[in-house]
Amino acid sequence: MPKKKSSSDGTNKLKIRGDKELAENITEISENHVKQHQAENPIKTNIRLKQFPWTEKQKEFFKIALHPSTNIVIVKGPAGTSKTLLATYCALQLLNMKVINSIMYLRSAVESSDKSLGFLPGSAEDKLRFFNLPFLDKLDELLASTKAEKLETENRVSMFPVAFARGMNWTDKCIILDEAQNSTIKEITTVLTRLGKNSRCFILADPNQTDLHENKQGGINKITERFSNEESLQMGIYTFEFTEEDIMRSELVKFIVSKLNEL
Repeated sequence: MPKKKSSSDGTNKLKIRGDKELAENITEISENHVKQHQAENPIKTNIRLKQFPWTEKQKEFFKIALHPSTNIVIVKGPAGTSKTLLATYCALQLLNMKVINSIMYLRSAVESSDKSLGFLPGSAEDKLRFFNLPFLDKLDELLASTKAEKLETENRVSMFPVAFARGMNWTDKCIILDEAQNSTIKEITTVLTRLGKNSRCFILADPNQTDLHENKQGGINKITERFSNEESLQMGIYTFEFTEEDIMRSELVKFIVSKLNEL
């Protein structure tokens, strides 16, 4: 779990219990961030994060996602590869490192059935909360529930439909665009062009699970193709892909995904 520790040179270091190699990597990354940038109005007390038996592929993702030179990571992978959990974990670590001061979770308002959000009970806020359950679940997995509520109350965590992004300017924030296979190229572009100074963005997608209607085309494959080059790497834009071999949810899901890929 993260703890602050004063070093002999007076700087604050993150101390993380759990996987020793991962802890050393994150501590080193944190120190590099402190030398380069600290967000305005950072959190005052570090957040205790639960640790999991991370795989080597997940640790590889952490090294990229938390590196000081990284601005955007486009992540593709099938269901069950923990994309949202990993991005949320990294966003919370960045909050601890004081590189950012808040986290924004975005999704396109696309339903996976013929019924829309309007059929759900409650106010507009209640309806959107149903829509943001994947992110709230990940916060509950990584934090004590009271801490998750406190982060919301303090505006350290917020959730919006992608349509609300237009006109915004994000500074010192970590943006998580989830289920991006349901976002058009125009929506993804809207998110990417909101990124201001010292912000970071994780774009998460499973191209095999799109809920877009046939007359709409998702933009994730075109975006990934456009930024999979050396020029993009120089600008801190990375692409990262998980496969069915990286599915962690269960052996059953791994089996189901492998069979569906044969269709």
